[in-house]
Amino acid sequence: MSGRASPARRVAAEVLAAVREDDAYANLLLPARIAQARLSPADAGLATELTYGTLRMQGRYDRIIALAAGRDVAAIDLPVLDVLRLGVHQLLATRIPPHAAVGDTVALAPRRATGFVNGVLRAVARTTPEEWDARVGEGLDGDARIAAETSHPSWVIGVLREALAADGRDGELGDLLAADNIPPAVSLVALPGIAEVAEVGEPGGVSPTAARAPGGDPAAVPAVAAGRARVQDEGSQLAALVLSRAREIRPGERWLDLCAGPGGKAALLAAEARLGGAELTANELVPARAGLVRKALAVLDPAPEVVVGDGARFGQTHPGGFDRILLDAPCTGLGALRRRPEARWRKQQADVPELVALQERLLDAAVAALAPGGLLAYVTCSPHPAETRAVVAGALDRHPGLVALDTRAVAAGVATSDLGPGTGPALQLWPHRHGTDAMFIQLLTREA
Repeated sequence: MSGRASPARRVAAEVLAAVREDDAYANLLLPARIAQARLSPADAGLATELTYGTLRMQGRYDRIIALAAGRDVAAIDLPVLDVLRLGVHQLLATRIPPHAAVGDTVALAPRRATGFVNGVLRAVARTTPEEWDARVGEGLDGDARIAAETSHPSWVIGVLREALAADGRDGELGDLLAADNIPPAVSLVALPGIAEVAEVGEPGGVSPTAARAPGGDPAAVPAVAAGRARVQDEGSQLAALVLSRAREIRPGERWLDLCAGPGGKAALLAAEARLGGAELTANELVPARAGLVRKALAVLDPAPEVVVGDGARFGQTHPGGFDRILLDAPCTGLGALRRRPEARWRKQQADVPELVALQERLLDAAVAALAPGGLLAYVTCSPHPAETRAVVAGALDRHPGLVALDTRAVAAGVATSDLGPGTGPALQLWPHRHGTDAMFIQLLTREA
């Protein structure tokens, strides 16, 4: 980098580079970099906006850069492209004065590229955001045009259209894509029996355990600082509550969270289990993530057991051993693009078959570990039909006696607002409809 850029811009540029080069997760890395740089609250806010806004709108900005530079972005060195994206975001999506946006961004560029970056950003600045709105789709048709305008990969657009149609929501694609590009409000969960919603914040929109976080750092909320409340999307809360509140808990029930990391749903399930006299075991494949689960559960006394290993083993080691099982399966994460904007660029359509194979293997194991008459929640933070309805349909075919329950009806008895219509027995949540991540939830049971 050639000059002295502001600390906030420098932190944002470092995180963008790490996301691209090292597959870093912005939501994990950015807070650490902000702390290391000792940014003021104002600079921390700016670094956050620049990082997430640039990642979220990367596809759109690449189209604008190509038009302004007169060359395809594939011909631009990636470190230079990072800086250009950051500059375009400041020019088109913030109130930062153009001279500051250009000057401070040029200071981030490699010395050899400062003239090029300066020229491209000045070309962008000469055109208003409204004029770029009109130009971005020039010469493009169909999903390619939608991709450029809404900053979603074309394959993701096709998948989301298919998923909406499967849920009886044809015609809502534009609303969903727009919702994906709006930073979500911070939602908190008040762990039942340990915290009350009223002490955490105003009630949430759909989950009875949810509170809207007050402004500022959520960690400043006393219940959050004490571990009695946590940051958690309301869709994730419903995924756990649909399982725990589908029917009355019998004391002595054994519960399993098969893929528990990083521990948000496990904490809510554990609190629910504690109130009903059930016992939860939390499993996580990755040791570091298992550590996060232990931290999340530490507020409970005694804390539930956390074990490390491949969740598929439970089908053999504990056949019929659990009364309720949560399988929050690894997935593409296409339902959480609001809060993990880099996921839309990181995942590829070619990743889906391998993920589906893993989902099927874990679901088969969960069915084997489920007691007759028990409850199993298959959950993904993705609406992709191949990862959701198709995986469930395959399991129903493979396992005689496995039954899909009317999850939407169960959720209607749990949620604090009307979830609206859907198709089939599953519950599919949507950012544009429910203000949650696009969680897919299907309750299953084995006939006794």
